[in-house]
Amino acid sequence: MQNIKIFAFSDEVGANIDKQINALMRNNLNGMEIRNVDGTNISDIMADKAKEVLKKLEDKGLRVWSIGSPIGKININDTFEGHLEKFKHTLEIAEILKAEKIRLFSFYMPEGENPENYKEKVLNRLNSFVSVAKDYNITLCHENEKGIFGDIPERCAIIHKALPEIKAVFDPANFVQCNVNTLGAWETLKEYVDYMHIKDADNDGIIVPAGKGVGNIRQLAEDYLSRGGNTFTMEPHLFDFDGLKNLEQANEATKIGGAFADADEAFDTACNSFKNILRGE
Repeated sequence: MQNIKIFAFSDEVGANIDKQINALMRNNLNGMEIRNVDGTNISDIMADKAKEVLKKLEDKGLRVWSIGSPIGKININDTFEGHLEKFKHTLEIAEILKAEKIRLFSFYMPEGENPENYKEKVLNRLNSFVSVAKDYNITLCHENEKGIFGDIPERCAIIHKALPEIKAVFDPANFVQCNVNTLGAWETLKEYVDYMHIKDADNDGIIVPAGKGVGNIRQLAEDYLSRGGNTFTMEPHLFDFDGLKNLEQANEATKIGGAFADADEAFDTACNSFKNILRGE
């Protein structure tokens, strides 16, 4: 496993950055896909705070792999100008943190409407992100997420074919929760995948440790590695951590499986389950 890099949404153990760093260290991870810092979303922190976080991470031999931003998690009909300014600020924070990637989304669709009707508007807005990011050495990565334009593989492919600058973050559990077979989704999207989120779900859409659901994580990880990929982000979602409710629409709440004493136990279980898969256990 020496060439494999494993990062994590370490805010799932708690808001405090020192607590997050401790969780990364005890699980021997490479760093974080940073999402919330001391109770503030990464896209809202200021430069001084980003520099403080960077020093703490580097002092422990850790790094920020990707910015787990909320960019693109607004309704497609919401006003865009302010959101674009937020993206510009996120790029500046990403540069300070020496991140290689920014994770983003393709906008929530109006309930009951055909997402295809919004294809051009989605692509135009995503292209605005691409245009702004061209002066930064940062790759934009689209995550498949429930309720957005790119929640199924066919519409994700529309994005990547139209905007090849945007790579894919492949999240198996999100596809399961959209009633999509992950192996079929992988065949559609594998050529666009930059890295994977490790999150599994069972047939009822309940989040479970990697390998315990129907996300086919073992097969996906094997194929990803065989294609030269080597980077994963743990996204446990096994405990009702601080800030979870702020990540989703009210009608798309994550269903959490398992019983854990606390967020630390849930986080460690998630990491160990995936490491066992990588070891072939």
